[in-house]
Amino acid sequence: MSNNTRTAQFTSRRAASYGRNQNTTRFASAVKLGPVTHTVLVALMITVLGLIYLTQATRATGYDYTAASVDAKIAELTTQKTDLEVENARLTALQTVQSSSVAKTMSTPSETHYLSE
Repeated sequence: MSNNTRTAQFTSRRAASYGRNQNTTRFASAVKLGPVTHTVLVALMITVLGLIYLTQATRATGYDYTAASVDAKIAELTTQKTDLEVENARLTALQTVQSSSVAKTMSTPSETHYLSE
């Protein structure tokens, strides 16, 4: 046998790569883009991605400002609470002293003198 003999079965390249009832034609675009157009398109895509990144970053910064304002409000309310606790303690102590047995036995003075500086 020589090397030029062919086998009885023939398999074409198209039949091996494409299944039955599938298109074997490829779409060829009529518009050809040059290197400058490709560069411009890539630059536009990078710009759009950069803008998306910036919008996400500014959102995070906006949340930081909101959190800072909430923290400031919490600090202010804590200060007010402390002031009210002191005022409550002062008023409660005054009522306790006035209603004590020592205060009830005291009498009001007949004369009061004030010293001037």
